[in-house]
Amino acid sequence: MLKTSNTSTKNFFENSYKKLSISEDRTKILLKIAETIAKEYVNNEVVNLNFICTHNSRRSQMGQVWSYFAAYYFNLNINAFSGGTEVTAFYRKTVKTLQKAGFSFQLSDFSHQNPTYQISFEGSFSHILGFSKLYSNPINKEPYMAILTCNDVDRNCPFISDATHRFALPFLDPKFSDGTTEQEEVYLQTNTQIAGEIYLIFDQIKKLLS
Repeated sequence: MLKTSNTSTKNFFENSYKKLSISEDRTKILLKIAETIAKEYVNNEVVNLNFICTHNSRRSQMGQVWSYFAAYYFNLNINAFSGGTEVTAFYRKTVKTLQKAGFSFQLSDFSHQNPTYQISFEGSFSHILGFSKLYSNPINKEPYMAILTCNDVDRNCPFISDATHRFALPFLDPKFSDGTTEQEEVYLQTNTQIAGEIYLIFDQIKKLLS
């Protein structure tokens, strides 16, 4: 099992929310996503979220993993998935920054090109599979709400037939820091922002449902 941090996932999640600093416009987007999820939850008692980015290697994976944790933390029947318009790999720096937030990665299918990980956290009753895949991969349950985490996919995917709703929620791609001395800090910043914003969304869903 691959785990490289003594950090509690719960503490990282809560602290990321406390440190969150975003614009009013960004907050409105997050609250709109929460409102839409809550309405669908009332109607169906379950919601599937599909975080979509071009390569499904960084931001969309973080979105899925933190939503997986958030569903447990807030006790909500929300399934988290991710996909891309291309298949690449669950980038190793993405894995490492999530490990530092307390997630455990168990290699279940080794591939130099695109390994598959069983991802879990302390207290979890199950795991999710992490690997790069198309957003239409059968593992992504339908119907789902599409949350687009990069600008490229928002332009390149004008129509996603299986999405009940579609939201553009772009994050800065940490890829620009690859191979630099700032790489670890940049990935941590992206991880922290995504964790904090996922907390905000799920916290608002919980409030709306109650």
